[in-house]
Amino acid sequence: MNKPRTRRGTAIGSVLAGIAGLLLPVFGATGAAQAADTGIHVSNGRVYEADGTEFVMRGVNHAHAWYPEETGAIADISAKGANTVRVVLGSGDRWARTDTAKVASIIGDCKANKVICLLEVHDTTGYGEDGAAASLDRAADYWIGVKSALVGQEDYVVVNIGNEPFGNSGYTAWTDATKNAIGKLRGAGISNALMVDAPNWGQDWSNTMRNNAASVFASDPHRNTIFSIHMYGVYDTAAEVQSYLGHFVNNRLPIVVGEFGDNHSDGNPDENAIMATARSLRVGYLGWSWSGNGSGVEYLDMVDGFDRNSLTAWGTRFFDGADGIAATSTRASVYGGGGGGDTGGTAPNGYPYCANGGSTDPDGDGWGWENQRSCVVRGGAADAGGNAGGTAPNGYPYCANGGSTDPDGDGWGWENQRSCVVRGSGADH
Repeated sequence: MNKPRTRRGTAIGSVLAGIAGLLLPVFGATGAAQAADTGIHVSNGRVYEADGTEFVMRGVNHAHAWYPEETGAIADISAKGANTVRVVLGSGDRWARTDTAKVASIIGDCKANKVICLLEVHDTTGYGEDGAAASLDRAADYWIGVKSALVGQEDYVVVNIGNEPFGNSGYTAWTDATKNAIGKLRGAGISNALMVDAPNWGQDWSNTMRNNAASVFASDPHRNTIFSIHMYGVYDTAAEVQSYLGHFVNNRLPIVVGEFGDNHSDGNPDENAIMATARSLRVGYLGWSWSGNGSGVEYLDMVDGFDRNSLTAWGTRFFDGADGIAATSTRASVYGGGGGGDTGGTAPNGYPYCANGGSTDPDGDGWGWENQRSCVVRGGAADAGGNAGGTAPNGYPYCANGGSTDPDGDGWGWENQRSCVVRGSGADH
């Protein structure tokens, strides 16, 4: 097989020269009420399953379109503990079309192996710069063509409309093209959660996705679109990783790291910061990739030759290292998983809870140190303050006055002209 270049593109221009001012949250676009309330869905900037369990993706990319004969890959990835597999498909524009029957088979494989199926069309990679790439509109046509395989699978399948849909040319068209593709899919009756990749070969060094995410989210009539950033050479410092992901979390916009590695031709990404920050912020991540890389980036293989028992250095780091799959992945509740995983959230004193529990608190005083700042060990001596403020895991503040501002007893109160969560109630998740 003539193996494609699975990673390419060098970011040009300044890289996140400074921390831009945060966008004000768009009330209604990311607020409590969402149109999508079945299957995998977004609420208040977080991803939830149909039963209301928060779902944090911990997954692996698998290049099915180029290696369709590797039928055991999804089972092998699941066996390593991943809860999600991002599966590369072809729309027929650049790579062989993955037809409806095959899409249905892949979904069945994901379900049999208890992983969420994140399906993506790869033919859009680098559109505007790579003349062979297809548009997002063409990708939308593909999804509509395989719609029958998606209907009824909303609990199990997220549709990643198009991989890295713009390169470093023409990327200013990303916002309108993404909105139009979302509208086309919703108009055709596709109700699965959607995922959209950033431009600039997925790395958004121009902040095009970051600056327009709120309006793109609001354009989805289901309010059920997740944003995906790919972190390679552009994200070679912890500050850049934390700034980008923190912006989305602070503005209650759902974000995942859809691809990243421990090395790349355009620079050396800080995989430790990516994984630690994702854990601390309860952000999903999916590493690139299981096996089969070529064109000089073979080091991105997690296993040698699709052999799950032959982990590479990158695979060992990803699965077994700090903040990796073994330490952070939780099965989806639809498969009987425990749900929640690292619940994160903010302690009453305003500091974040430690994602690693007491392991970062050597002196046992209830204070830990993660991501270059202090954190609070949940339930420890520093986790005090009653209802003295702080932020619930769902992003809303705790009610300072307890349940006194919750007349109907649903766990939601109203203080300081905004909703608040009664600590310990049914809304405190």
